[in-house]
Amino acid sequence: MEAAVALQAAVVANHFGVMQIHNLKETMAKKGVEFARECLIFDVCQAQQVKKVLDKNMSISTVLPCQISIYEEGSKTILATLKPTHLLAMFNTPQLEEVGAGSRGHDC
Repeated sequence: MEAAVALQAAVVANHFGVMQIHNLKETMAKKGVEFARECLIFDVCQAQQVKKVLDKNMSISTVLPCQISIYEEGSKTILATLKPTHLLAMFNTPQLEEVGAGSRGHDC
């Protein structure tokens, strides 16, 4: 998938790390479930930002690392993610708003 290569380059260029890439179709097949669509899920993070967040509120670990999905929808390639600002807001830790907003709202 061409978009996956571009995403990996963008992640590195923005000082993130790719922790893991999940191939949903392959994972489902290993569980005996046929899933026809291709979907890659990237686990990404910035280690220093993660440390900041977890030092303040360890329960935020339930939504880390941030995930970015790539899949096809008709003839379009879709990249989907949840904004870190929205995720952090669920944990009522106002002192972390600046981390979520970070550089363009994508420090996770």
